[in-house]
Amino acid sequence: MSEGRAKELEDALRGAGVRLTRQRAALLRVIAAAEDHPDAAELHARAVTAGAGVSLATVYRTLTTLQAQGVIEKLEFQGEPARWEAADAPHHDHMIDVDSGEVMEFHSERIEKLQAEIAAELGYEIVHHRLELYVRRR
Repeated sequence: MSEGRAKELEDALRGAGVRLTRQRAALLRVIAAAEDHPDAAELHARAVTAGAGVSLATVYRTLTTLQAQGVIEKLEFQGEPARWEAADAPHHDHMIDVDSGEVMEFHSERIEKLQAEIAAELGYEIVHHRLELYVRRR
């Protein structure tokens, strides 16, 4: 778990004027430790398992506040509950397995180059993009 990451999340909550309770601090440690793309229910279950008596409503409010503070990003994949990841992660794209729901990160210089070329051909420069591939194992 990243203590530095948990501290950054604590600072973001305090910056939003949110009181840092013992339950919220435990939830922030769970969020900081996540190496996947958990949804709110998964984060709630992990926090409860870690001994934090936090409600699902508090999880949702905390996630919304952290998103507003720009430290986490909400990922809305087709047909799935919203998932969350760190906002400062290096650029990457996502593949979502439509059968298992597994979310995999990937980065492809070929795709990045092609996107930039297409935008340039049309007279544009990419300022931000998100690529999601919905996949199924053969």
